[in-house]
Amino acid sequence: MYSFRELQKARSINIDGKETRLAVLGNCATQFFSEALEGFGKLTGLNLSVYDADYNQIDEQLLNPSSEVFSFEPDQILLWLCTEILYEEYLDREFSERSHFAESYIQKLEHYWECIKRYSNASIVQLNFTEIDDKALGQYSCKVDATFVYQIRKLNFLFQESASKNSRVYPVDALAVQIDLGRDVYFNAPLYYNAKVPVAINALPFLGRAVIDVLKSIMGRIKKCLILDLDNTLWGGVIGDDGLAGIEIGALGKGHVFSNLQRWIKQLKEYGIILAVCSKNEEDIAKEPFSKHKEMILSLSDISVFVANWNDKATNIKLIQESLNIGMDSIVFLDDNPFERNLIREKFPDIEVPELPKDPSTWLGFLQRENYFDTVSYTKFGSDRTKFYQAEIERKKLGQTFETIDDYLKSLGMIGEAKHFEPFWYSRIAQLTQRSNQFNLRTVRYNEDEIQRIAEDRHYITLYYTLRDKFGDHGLVSVVILEKIANDELFVDTWLMSCRVLKRGMEEFVINHMVQTAFDYGFETISSEYLSTTKNQMVKDIYETMGFSRMSDHTFRLNISSFQKLKTYIQEEHKNGEK
Repeated sequence: MYSFRELQKARSINIDGKETRLAVLGNCATQFFSEALEGFGKLTGLNLSVYDADYNQIDEQLLNPSSEVFSFEPDQILLWLCTEILYEEYLDREFSERSHFAESYIQKLEHYWECIKRYSNASIVQLNFTEIDDKALGQYSCKVDATFVYQIRKLNFLFQESASKNSRVYPVDALAVQIDLGRDVYFNAPLYYNAKVPVAINALPFLGRAVIDVLKSIMGRIKKCLILDLDNTLWGGVIGDDGLAGIEIGALGKGHVFSNLQRWIKQLKEYGIILAVCSKNEEDIAKEPFSKHKEMILSLSDISVFVANWNDKATNIKLIQESLNIGMDSIVFLDDNPFERNLIREKFPDIEVPELPKDPSTWLGFLQRENYFDTVSYTKFGSDRTKFYQAEIERKKLGQTFETIDDYLKSLGMIGEAKHFEPFWYSRIAQLTQRSNQFNLRTVRYNEDEIQRIAEDRHYITLYYTLRDKFGDHGLVSVVILEKIANDELFVDTWLMSCRVLKRGMEEFVINHMVQTAFDYGFETISSEYLSTTKNQMVKDIYETMGFSRMSDHTFRLNISSFQKLKTYIQEEHKNGEK
């Protein structure tokens, strides 16, 4: 972890790329915190510019649409309501009102959120509440609703419930930081009473990191895949030497350590993280615990790509990455062997490789604290991701049996469907705008509220696309947002697509449908733009390939009357189910 001094110095680092503007408001002194955030952002590659509002100016800034904060035009607004100030407000209330403190305070928060939504397009980054147990009634305090410990815990619960219903709010778990460090490390009484800074200087980097993790997730810098070693990582021992009965796994002894690690990994899979295996082993032997060991938590059905052979792990990880068609910076690699960890770090510096402690019993806590899989969205469709990738492996195996790509594509029996945005899909569409990086022409991020607003705005035409074939359903694979910028012209505000359906004719299917939709609405031209990022270079020429004319380095135009329908083997399914 960086020191506070290191973070202060890092603020002067020049970072290329789009600037991210963050405004920080608190009921406490936030200057040191803002400095830590800006420095931490620079050290992690974010071109972060921070506006630090004056002390305790939340009302003055958020209730005034012309305030300095709103004039700053931030991408995110961070709110920090420190518990120490809340405690003083609680004690200043009449005793009879204290049992309603949490309810009244959550109303205040929701009012702040509404003001931000009304006067700004900024996302809201909100710290939850650390705890003070004043022991007014000793241990009995947690049973009496008028005590502060009861109210602050209730406030955190109400905050969670309210934030879960507001897609613009992104929580930061300051309480978890306090618990991990301990109250005596997190809080420095002289610093608070002298300067109204509620976090010790040495603890500021830890809180800053929690915020930066959220900001990176908002910007789509997330981990999507966990690649796992097997021997002495998922279980104790070596399956090839010790045999099925000799490996350590289960409720007894050291096996409990590996079982709990597997439980956590399975939970990641259920929330949409892709699991892969990379093991130096005979494949049949490596798979044996998954299919035959009764205390194994993970099953083969949880693993999207299973690679076990005697090749070096760098080669195999490259194979896994290409099979999944994800970026190297989306991967976390877990291996007990220092040699293998160093090899992957040297070969693929973008891959996150945890330096596991020597004692396996500490691994789970270590991995949870490192917070590799922070995200800003979740939908139930994430749990189906493993099935998508397993089916994709079968498609690739089939593709190897055909002499031409056309014959292979014909054999898939692909059916595409296009529809206007529907409420059922708002969260999934928002998630795709936040997570898609490679096939994303402008990389504009939207939250669920913004997707709903666009879907209901007559100045936009919104389209989502699904695809299925004989191996299964890919689900929602592409999103298009067309803005009506003139009576005869549409602008492609957003075009993104899942990389798992690349080179199947889906690009052509989307363009064909987009052009037909524009024609049906009476438009004559479609203009578009490609905004370059470090991750979307693969689509820099896509518009020209699809028949658009280049107007400048990054803008394109298509005259609908001259468009020639593109070749694709995807049949369109219409509303009545006909193809």
